[in-house]
Amino acid sequence: MNGFAADLLTALQAHTSRIDAWVILPNHYHVVVLTEAFPALLHELGLLHGRCSFRWNREDRARGRKVWFNLLERAITGDAHHVRAIHYIHHNPVKHGLVKKWDQWQWSSAAEYLRAIGRTEAERRWREYPLLDFGRGWDD
Repeated sequence: MNGFAADLLTALQAHTSRIDAWVILPNHYHVVVLTEAFPALLHELGLLHGRCSFRWNREDRARGRKVWFNLLERAITGDAHHVRAIHYIHHNPVKHGLVKKWDQWQWSSAAEYLRAIGRTEAERRWREYPLLDFGRGWDD
């Protein structure tokens, strides 16, 4: 996943002005970014998906297997939505049983986020903006 993480972050950096949160799991990923070039970003992600699909299918000897199934985008509608989206992304490895604490997952911006705002502020934001049903059905 290290290679895909590097490739994804490179693609995001080329077409965004800010990456607010990201996580990569074994079978999907999530990002929150600010971009003025959404069509270019979608094109770059499509190229990334194509390259890694080709590589993974070659490694698994599964030529033609579909690796990426969809790409969903949602506009952030306000501060609460923004913070909850960041929480959802950072909590995703816990949701899927990969780690017990959200800042333990290696392929995520969670540890960087925690260093940037501090544990006290992170805890305050979690209380003020709880996940509740945010993201229900996105990756169940």
